[in-house]
Amino acid sequence: MLDVCLLGTAGMMPLPYRWLTSLMLRYNGSSLLIDCGEGTQIAIKEAGLSFKPIDILCVTHFHADHISGLPGLLLTMGNAERTEPLTIIGPKGLTRVVTALRTIAPELPFEINCIELTQPEESFSIQGYDIHAFRVKHNVICYGYSVGIHRAGRFSVERAREQNVPMKLWSRLQKGETIEQDGVIYEPQMVLGPARKGLKVTYCTDSRPLDTIVNAAKESDLFICEGMYAEKEKLNKAKQYKHMTFYEAADMAKRAEVKELWLTHFSPSLVRAEDYMPQVRDIFANAYLGKDGKSVELTFEEE
Repeated sequence: MLDVCLLGTAGMMPLPYRWLTSLMLRYNGSSLLIDCGEGTQIAIKEAGLSFKPIDILCVTHFHADHISGLPGLLLTMGNAERTEPLTIIGPKGLTRVVTALRTIAPELPFEINCIELTQPEESFSIQGYDIHAFRVKHNVICYGYSVGIHRAGRFSVERAREQNVPMKLWSRLQKGETIEQDGVIYEPQMVLGPARKGLKVTYCTDSRPLDTIVNAAKESDLFICEGMYAEKEKLNKAKQYKHMTFYEAADMAKRAEVKELWLTHFSPSLVRAEDYMPQVRDIFANAYLGKDGKSVELTFEEE
């Protein structure tokens, strides 16, 4: 099971009724946070979530509304008695930016490991999360992220016996261990059938539409995408500032064949956003307006 919580939905600045866009994923006792603008700490508290289990922070880009909340978050995590290392992933220059922001949070009881993205697309496996970063089109270097949860194949007694795997090793191999015994190496695939369909969430803000985004989001269980503007007459403004409209996000969701779309990162000037959703659903039927604290539990498909 993968818990997904959209902590905030605002772009540019936090508002009294709308925190800045940020996403929390929780799986197997570990949390992954995407972006940390001003006020993210409050959004986390309002959602009833904990700071301490955050093991990974993915940063899309270095505009203030996506990273200015980092020093406060780090201090809060430290005050929660966290001692395990924190991994932060973000564009080239991440180490310099984090170091600068830590001027006001210099003493922490845990290490920070920065991973700088330098290629158009990069992938990592950390704490059970399969993270795929992909570069998007904004006016500074910016990345989107797909986060997947791998699901191993079913245990196969037949495979285990065919390959003479000792029965006492079956349980450990099923849990993913590789074991050496009596000079023989036993690997999980020796007792498991084909991998089953896992879970996938794709998150993208601050970009013009791209085939890269469509490809990264392909068949996602949930696609959370920027909808900076809902008014169709603001398309030229979206192009000028490298943002998206509701309708462009819906078109990408349709082409990517995702199960569900949540719109987020709304302009501060956007009011009555729900009024535009019928037109959005004409493009992609399973589209919803993101709301602060909106959450869902994604579960593996029954077989």
